[in-house]
Amino acid sequence: MSLRQTLTDAMKDAMKAKQPARLATIRMILAALKDRDIAARSEDNRDLVPDDDILTLLAKMVKQREESAAVYVQGGRPELAQNEQDEIAIIRDFMPKQMEEAEARAAIAAVVTELGATSVKDMGKVMAALKERFAGQMDFGKASGQVKEALTPK
Repeated sequence: MSLRQTLTDAMKDAMKAKQPARLATIRMILAALKDRDIAARSEDNRDLVPDDDILTLLAKMVKQREESAAVYVQGGRPELAQNEQDEIAIIRDFMPKQMEEAEARAAIAAVVTELGATSVKDMGKVMAALKERFAGQMDFGKASGQVKEALTPK
């Protein structure tokens, strides 16, 4: 079953179970997804965005909420920060399990070896391969630093 269908089914289940917070978050995800679909349309292409793009969208939404929660905590608004954390938990329900740091480093090392990357100039190729293989499973902000570290001569 596609991720899009999973989201739609989860929305229906949240309605039936009368879970307003979960329902609002899933509707927000579906609205963002519809915006992405519309942005991707062209004269020749009427296809919906694939699951990989949906996972990228979900990862971006999680990152936005983490940043907002941090700002709310600094501003002395823990109740708003908790709302953001609750949304993060709901969004993560639809994402694959996140890699631990050791797993991420092993995956990076494997891709670097496989591509024969030797310098920071190859970083773009490595990051593209990682995004293709591990969409939604890896924090690419952290991975970028780890790739740079792996490609920098010691």
